[in-house]
Amino acid sequence: MVLDKLGESLRNTLQKVAKSIFVDDALVNELVKELQRALLQSDVNVKLVFELSQRIKDRVLKEEVPGSLTKRDYLIKVVYDELVKFLGGEESQVDTSARPTTIMLLGLFGSGKTTTAGKLARYFSKRGLRTAMVQLDVYRPAALDQLQQLGKNIGVPVFGNKNEKDPLKIYRNFESELKKFDVVIVDTAGRDALSTDLINELKSVAAAIKPKENLLVISADIGQAAEKQATAFHDACRITGVIITKLEGTAKGGGALTACAVSGAPVKFIGVGEKVEDLEKFNPKGFVGRLLGMGDIEALLEKAKEAITEEEAKDISEKFLKGEFTLLDLYEQMQAIKKMGPIAKVMEMVPGFGQLKLPKDVLEVQEAHLKKWRHAMDSMTKKELEDPEILTSGRIERIAKGAGISAGEVRDLLKQYRQSKKVVKMFKGSDPRKMQQMLKKMGGMKGMEGFKA
Repeated sequence: MVLDKLGESLRNTLQKVAKSIFVDDALVNELVKELQRALLQSDVNVKLVFELSQRIKDRVLKEEVPGSLTKRDYLIKVVYDELVKFLGGEESQVDTSARPTTIMLLGLFGSGKTTTAGKLARYFSKRGLRTAMVQLDVYRPAALDQLQQLGKNIGVPVFGNKNEKDPLKIYRNFESELKKFDVVIVDTAGRDALSTDLINELKSVAAAIKPKENLLVISADIGQAAEKQATAFHDACRITGVIITKLEGTAKGGGALTACAVSGAPVKFIGVGEKVEDLEKFNPKGFVGRLLGMGDIEALLEKAKEAITEEEAKDISEKFLKGEFTLLDLYEQMQAIKKMGPIAKVMEMVPGFGQLKLPKDVLEVQEAHLKKWRHAMDSMTKKELEDPEILTSGRIERIAKGAGISAGEVRDLLKQYRQSKKVVKMFKGSDPRKMQQMLKKMGGMKGMEGFKA
């Protein structure tokens, strides 16, 4: 998980609150100290940490608790609210209404601009927007090759010219063609430091292409220095937002996130892994929800939209309402989960799941099961997939040999299928509107139900 240690510390702290019989000054002080320790260990600025903890303390001890909440629930709500505010408050989105919407990426060497360009291109193309990428880094020899490889992998066209050393000429050469696209992502050159040369080049490029968004790409491992960098780029180039990369692999991620928030530059996306799909919209509410184990239903739905089409989702829901469920349906669900990413990442978005404290090795074992089960299904006939009840011992042995797994693992798959089928039967004949209401309640964070003792 992103900021794994911070999330674990915060959840442990709130669990102590949930188990406490009384909420008094001593408990509040203990909570504040634990919060301070967790945030400081994530490289968050000391001054900001003490300001945040003081606000939490003042609110809990001085404000009147709403009648619908207990003091304990209110304490958790205050922590949630203040952490959301701490990370920027409301979500800041990229407006793609203009045609084309041009997004220019800025940043220093090593921040991951080119990889981020590919991730952004995939993100927008997955949402039905015709997307193109332009390489204007004329200094790094492999820059165009790298972007072209990314473009090939995600099916997005790339424009550039290795033989031209003037970025403005490259852009103007393709300008008329780029007007056919909905979103155009421009990758620019970087430097080891923010220099006068870099500022002048970025200003001239921005003046020529008139980007809708100037997004600064910052590596999370720079920690609190992100504030200085974001402010310097903003003063020089009027950035409209920040993308923080490598957030999954550093303890300094908390410092980078909060530094950008206080600099006034909204964080619009975060890089949460090395793969091209590991990019998320940054939503402070959902992000804090995940840290605290409350889940992030919006991010989960985003992932689901990428994994299956609206038509496939409709087909699955219709089968659920009819009580139909075969191994083919289970196979499709497993394929969708695979597309959404590692199980651990998907599960942390499910409301309440973070509080179960399942060991990582359990999730890794489940991931391994899914791979073996997919092999087993690939070794089955269509008839066996449609009607698993016909699977005799002989058939199971044949499937196991074909898949390179044990017969016991095939039986585990059948056990999983039968359990899933029982759940589907519960939905048979249900009113879709009532189901939607139930799912909304499951996804809501307002009541903080997961933390009640």
